[in-house]
Formats: sequence, structure tokens, C-alpha cells
Amino acid sequence: MRAGSIYNLQSRAVLWDLDGTLVDSGELHWVAWRDAMAAEGVPITREMFEATFGWKNDPILRKWLGEDAADERKRAIADGKERAYRAALRQAGLAPLPGAREWVERLHAAGWRQAICSSAPRANIEAVLEVTSLAHDFEVIVAAEDVALGKPDPQVFLTGARKLGVDPSGAIVVEDAEAGVEAARRAGMKSIGVNPKITLAADLAVRSLEELTDDAFDALLR
Repeated sequence: MRAGSIYNLQSRAVLWDLDGTLVDSGELHWVAWRDAMAAEGVPITREMFEATFGWKNDPILRKWLGEDAADERKRAIADGKERAYRAALRQAGLAPLPGAREWVERLHAAGWRQAICSSAPRANIEAVLEVTSLAHDFEVIVAAEDVALGKPDPQVFLTGARKLGVDPSGAIVVEDAEAGVEAARRAGMKSIGVNPKITLAADLAVRSLEELTDDAFDALLR
């Protein structure tokens, strides 16, 4: 370890985005946002939802309600939406995306340290990990409450690496969005971009986690 360093240079870590990367929860979020905004008399379209998916709630609501929207109103809407989302999640269930469970469990068994680094509220992340039975594979959760800035700012990933005690150069980010890949680049981390629709500007881009070769993670840090 470097003198004065907080990092274990022998450790390796994978920092996972959640929505769209480990699970596809988009439909549940869409219905929860649609109903929450309709109750406020502010109907939203699917296109409006998709343009903001993955953002923190405050900037989403500033965009839909205007910059002068009261903080108390935004908090009340967001809290109601998230409660509705978690209730629907627990009722409907949610399966990991193809290859997600296999890779998370494989990396855990191989000694990689793992964290969830997401713009979602902590209660949502914990609910997803509970429903998918993946909680034991992750040592750290970095949620919306833990950072001031959302992706593409690197704060969420740098926080995850710091909490794991892993140098950014020893961390790999797995993301499904351009903003997340850019956040990884700014953090000085390698990235795997997983998106079935577009090719992300990541160090390694695939359409599905099932496409990753057996040595994909090891090769990125060689």
C-alpha cells in the first residue's frame, strides 16, 4: 500500500449500476412516475420518462415541474412515487437481466469486491437486492442520498471505490448508459458498457452480460 494511501492496491472491484444493468425495472418506474405526476395534474409521456431515466429525482422533477417548484412539493412527489415503485416491485417480482446473477456470483467467488453505485434511493436498491436475492454479493451500496452530483459526474463511483478501499485504477464499472460510462472515464476507471440498443463508448461494449468472455474482467485490468 502506498504511504498515506487509503487503498489496497492488491484489491479489485466491480462497481455496478443497477437499473438497466443488473435488472430491467424500467416499466415499474414508468408506471410509478406516470401515476404520481398524473395525480399532480402534470401528465408525462413515455418519451419524457425515458429521457430522464437514471437521473436523480430532484433534476427529474425540476425538468417536469420547472425550476421554481417548491422543494417540499418535489420531495412529496418523489417519496410517493418511490413507495409505489417498491410496492409494485415486491408484488410483481423482478429477475436479474441475462448473465447478471451468474457474473455477480462468479466475481464474488473469485474474490472481487463489489458495490452497487446508483442514482436510485437506497430503499429502492435494497428492495431490488432483496427481491433478486443478490444482497450477499455486495459489500457496499452507494445511493442517491450518498452523493451530491449525479452521473456523468464521477462522484458515485469514486465514493464506491473509497468505501471498498480500492484504488480507482483497480475498479471496473458496469453500466448501460452513456452518462455512466462517462462518469467511469472521469473517475479513472475501466468500464463495460451493456446495452442491447446502442454501442456505448466503454472500454468493452456488449449487448448482454452473457456475451462477456470468461476473462473479460481480468483482461481489463492487465
